[in-house]
Formats: sequence, C-alpha cells, structure tokens
Amino acid sequence: MTEAQKARVREQFGASAAAYVQSPGHAGGPDLDALVAWGRARGARRVLDVATGGGHTAAAFAAFSPSVIATDLTEPMLRVARDFADERRLPALRFLAADAEALPFRGGSFGVVTCRLAAHHFPGLLPPLREVARVLSGSGALLLEDILGHEDADCAAFITEVERRRDPSHVRAYSLREWVAFLRAAGLTVIDEKVFSKSRPWDDWIARMRMTPAARVELERFVLDAPARCREAFAFQVEDGRITSFADRLLLLRADRD
Repeated sequence: MTEAQKARVREQFGASAAAYVQSPGHAGGPDLDALVAWGRARGARRVLDVATGGGHTAAAFAAFSPSVIATDLTEPMLRVARDFADERRLPALRFLAADAEALPFRGGSFGVVTCRLAAHHFPGLLPPLREVARVLSGSGALLLEDILGHEDADCAAFITEVERRRDPSHVRAYSLREWVAFLRAAGLTVIDEKVFSKSRPWDDWIARMRMTPAARVELERFVLDAPARCREAFAFQVEDGRITSFADRLLLLRADRD
C-alpha cells in the first residue's frame, strides 16, 4: 500500500509539476508568511524542506537562511522547483530527491524542518514525522502546514471524496487532535498553532490535476448532490448550477523536538 501510494504521487505530480510552480495558492499568502515569520524567529543556519513541491517554501527560507535543502519524491517536480529557484538566484538552496520516510541525512542535522501542503499525500504520518524528529537538532523545530481535517465525520468523508476524485494521490487531512497525537508519538511537542481559511477557485483547482471532462462532470454532480450542510462546511459557491469556488482551512503548527 505504501509503495503504491508513492507511485500515485509520482504519477500525479510528475505530470502537473509546472502547474504547481505557477499556482498562486502555493506561491505565497498569509499562511506562507506565518511560516516564514516562525522561521526567522528560530534563526536556524540549516533548514530542510520536506516534500518541497514547487519549491516556494524552500525559496522563501533561502532568502534569509545560510543553507536550505529541499527534498521531494517526484523528480520532475524537483526539476521545475530548481528552475524556479535558479530564476531567483538563491545560492543557499539545494535540491535532492528523497523519500520523506527515509531522509538521507545524519541525525541532528537541521535547526528547522519545514513541510507545507504535502502531508495529506503521505501514506502515513508517523514514519515521516519520526524521520523529521531524527534529523532535527536538539533545539530544532518542525514548521508544518497542511489542510485541516474536519471534525464532523460526514463532512470529512465528503471533502475526502472530493479531493480523491480530483487527485487520486490524496490520502486524507488530519484534525488538530490527530496531529498533536502523531507529533507526540514522534517525539515532537506542539508549541504554537494558527489556522487560515483559503478560497479555492474551482476552475483553477480542477485544472491543476488535468481531470478528464467526464470525471469533472461526475465530481461536480457528486458535490451538487451532497447534503447542503457538507457543502456549507466548505463554503461551496454555486452560480447558475456551476461550482465557482470553495474554501478549506489550513493548519500551521510549530512543534519542537522533545
């Protein structure tokens, strides 16, 4: 199951890499600004960005950190992220293909590890979190951002199905309570948290994953036929029978190594 999930991630994001570099929602916003503020306050000399995607988080940290290494499972994503960084002339930033469950670094190598908008694709949380704890220095911190899971079981199941129909590599989003428990099990303690709401323009969100017209029609029918309270939980906007946008919540956590 784990290797099959990693293969799905490579398939989905290898073909969509360029779209993620260009995605405004990934490129910046108050959520990334908050992670950067936490990072500046830590002042770590060495930073690791796990599952870097388009490289936006790594590039933001490379603007003020002496050394940043960005890793990703998907080589085409690394190539476009490297091009993105080269355009910005960031000599502190390096890229490396690596699995989040087997990071190729010695223990205690980094003062900060970042991971932004990626964990909902991981086959499981505990193996990569244990790797993060291992490579962090004794005073190090994980700066994490991901989609916040809904506490209501029906609403959570609804949005998970929406996400998976659009992107088969989506696993699930976790609640704050689940994150705290997994981090504690990995040897990390949550010190600070923030929640942001982020609007997702429907057409752009769908286009990044290259859905077929038939699959898109089925997805939109699924959303429109869902209970109203599930659509309302994610602020789905519908005009003349067409979905225009929805919103999800982003959870940011700062967790220190025990």
